[in-house]
Amino acid sequence: MAALKYAGLDDTDSEDELPSGWEERTTKDGWVYYANHEELKTQWEHPKTGKRRRVAGDLPYGWEQETDENGQVFFVDHINKRTTYLDPRLAFTVEDSLEKPSSRQRYDGNSSAMEILQGRDLTGKVILVTGANSGIGFEAAKSFALHGAHVILACRNRTRAGEATRLILEEWHKAKVEAMTLDLASLRSVQEFAEAFKSKNLPLHMLICNAALLAQPWHLTEDGLESTFQVCHLGHFYLVQLLQEVLRRSAPARVIVVSSESHRFTNIVDSSDKVALNLLSPPKKEYWSMLAYNRAKLCNILFSNELNRRLSPHGVTSNALHPGNVMYTSIHRSWWLLSIVFYLSRPFTKSMVSEQKFIIPCLVICSIGVHF
Repeated sequence: MAALKYAGLDDTDSEDELPSGWEERTTKDGWVYYANHEELKTQWEHPKTGKRRRVAGDLPYGWEQETDENGQVFFVDHINKRTTYLDPRLAFTVEDSLEKPSSRQRYDGNSSAMEILQGRDLTGKVILVTGANSGIGFEAAKSFALHGAHVILACRNRTRAGEATRLILEEWHKAKVEAMTLDLASLRSVQEFAEAFKSKNLPLHMLICNAALLAQPWHLTEDGLESTFQVCHLGHFYLVQLLQEVLRRSAPARVIVVSSESHRFTNIVDSSDKVALNLLSPPKKEYWSMLAYNRAKLCNILFSNELNRRLSPHGVTSNALHPGNVMYTSIHRSWWLLSIVFYLSRPFTKSMVSEQKFIIPCLVICSIGVHF
């Protein structure tokens, strides 16, 4: 391939122009390198300026990046039905700064999931997301799948999970995404799910404990446990224990527990500093849905911290996060008053994609630390 030049123009003395015999190429994750066809060598630095560059922005609409049998990246223009080894974004490169900006400098309140994941190649990574058929679980699962990860949607409703899978595949037909049945309100279902996952002989690089219930009426599960507390905490606790060895074998790996700032408005001890005995199955007359939710979210954080203490020496780290302030998701559907609050606050909240600014930085930026 000839060196990159403006077609139809004479050679210039521009310092960015490549010398004769050189070619500009890009890696799969967007870094620019230079091939010298005369000396049969490649290098990261521009042969004239000595600067390193990377492409900026996503591929134009209709373009797709592929890799040939020799590992060489090429690009397919589906609209014009042509293939080229020349990255269409090479006209929009930016210099690589030796001083890497911090996450606070790079991302702000307007950052979206896709912006933060841009340039990340998650090919070969297996990510499991509970409650991934809607809300932030779906947006997180979709974002990871569109960046090459093998994503498993672990959901109670198999039909809705199948629809979520279809929507992701509509965006990218090569996405590796599948749905599996997981009902956190049943410890038997959790065990069956874990066994089914292990039978696939897959690694597990990231486990996102996202599914939750809010404002549910008093109800005991088939295990005799209060439903909000079991779904929001105990089900995930049991799931992590059953998959702990898979996580350790897959290290570096990560567990993400989606908690809430509401954990600050409760405790799990009584006046004598003893753990509340009615935490698991409180009598109906003593039950308050928000209290059950707050306690579950507090247990999420305590669990995540202890899990990190125990497993981080083995390459498995754990983080708990608050997914944002009032968000317009389906979590409020069981309480009409809360639905009204969510509806009235909708104009002042971020879209679901933008809301991912709270969950994705923790998943992606922290993942850099474990060599994702």
